[in-house]
Amino acid sequence: MTDASVPDGEFEFEHRPDTDQSFENALVKARAGDRLSVADGIELMTTGTDRPGVDPVRKEQVLEAADRRRAEMVGDDVTFVANLNNNVTTACNTGCLFCNFKNTAHQFETGYDDDHTGFTKTPAESRAVVEDALDTGIYEVTSVSGLHPAFVLNEEHREILESYDNPYAEVDYKPPAAYDDDPGTYVEQMRAMSVGGVHLHSMTPEEAYHARRGTDWSYEDVYRELKDAGLHSAPGTAAEILVPEVRDVICPGKISTDEWVAGMEGAIAAGLDVTATIMYGHVENAAHRVMHLQVIRDLQDRTGGITEFVPLSFVHQNTPLYDRGLVTEGASDAEDELMIAVSRLFLDNVENLQSSWVKFGNAKGLKLLNCGANDFMGTILSEEITKRAGGGYGEYRSFDDYVEMISAIGRPAVERSTDYRERRRLDPGDGPHGPMLGPRADGTPMLSDRDGGGEPAHADD
Repeated sequence: MTDASVPDGEFEFEHRPDTDQSFENALVKARAGDRLSVADGIELMTTGTDRPGVDPVRKEQVLEAADRRRAEMVGDDVTFVANLNNNVTTACNTGCLFCNFKNTAHQFETGYDDDHTGFTKTPAESRAVVEDALDTGIYEVTSVSGLHPAFVLNEEHREILESYDNPYAEVDYKPPAAYDDDPGTYVEQMRAMSVGGVHLHSMTPEEAYHARRGTDWSYEDVYRELKDAGLHSAPGTAAEILVPEVRDVICPGKISTDEWVAGMEGAIAAGLDVTATIMYGHVENAAHRVMHLQVIRDLQDRTGGITEFVPLSFVHQNTPLYDRGLVTEGASDAEDELMIAVSRLFLDNVENLQSSWVKFGNAKGLKLLNCGANDFMGTILSEEITKRAGGGYGEYRSFDDYVEMISAIGRPAVERSTDYRERRRLDPGDGPHGPMLGPRADGTPMLSDRDGGGEPAHADD
């Protein structure tokens, strides 16, 4: 990153994109498939620290090397999944400066008079959302939520937190009676959402930390109980930038890098697949981005549990970082391309790399599939987090949309399961297309009217 998004002199970070390596040597290693050092990654991410800005010729060399590596590692298939987002609550007191998804928890308390745009779903409401979506053919439910003070792992956890002298001040806990809507327990929500054979992808390390706060329980203990309740895999969000000096700026109230890693290790030890993410394009620099990749690669070396890596470009418009003048824009197109490419080249032990149409839009999302990415997200059906931050690329894609877009770049469109173990190639001439891997899927298109505004079929409420 050239720090274009940060006012001059705003942050004095210890780690800077300065190396003793040369771009040419780093590129030779990348082309040969050698394991890259952090210095190599920085040179590739910046297209050479010997020159200011992004060198367009060098950038294309990095993108070409990454696209070749993608073909060698995973072939030409572009995969996607039929999924639903069901976020339980926006109530959260963490105060991350990059987020406009949450609402401070006191706004949800009984007797609060002012209006707010937040929500909390009961387990019964979550179950109804999933049950309805299953009829469209989806087979993955992704759920990432705020840290509601009444949210606990189970009733034993509630009893422990209520035993504190001042539970709200000490462990961020208030009883459900203090709020208009009760999120229940994490165990209850997992049981509610894992119905009908759907794959439940939920519980970030941050949420797992919340589900063990005030106890001596291990992350593995927490994830094992959630797995028994229906959890199938865990998202590696809440990572942002896994470098302490950056976290101190953008999310000082959030778990540390070490806690994030411990949470991921606990989920994997409990027998769950996990994903990993980076959220970039705000106050960090290129050195921080590559240091983050090093944390992910080391974790994968130790565990082998990461199924995919998801670079998330910061959507800045409605966030506190932007409102306070700490950033003026997000990552540039060139930075997005290099983030994908260097992730492919650096993460030699993670097969799948995602391009997010929610973050990038269709055109750039497709472009990034030629920069090292091989996965193109999912149908989504709802995407509240990016939308509330100011994203404008919609919340839904049909299977026919996918086939049309992916075929346009000359690549095969492939429906896949969450864990990538089941795959089904879609032929452009065989449409209309719909999901087949879901427990209630029969190939019926997920849209009732493809040109009628993008409403999912069977969505009655």
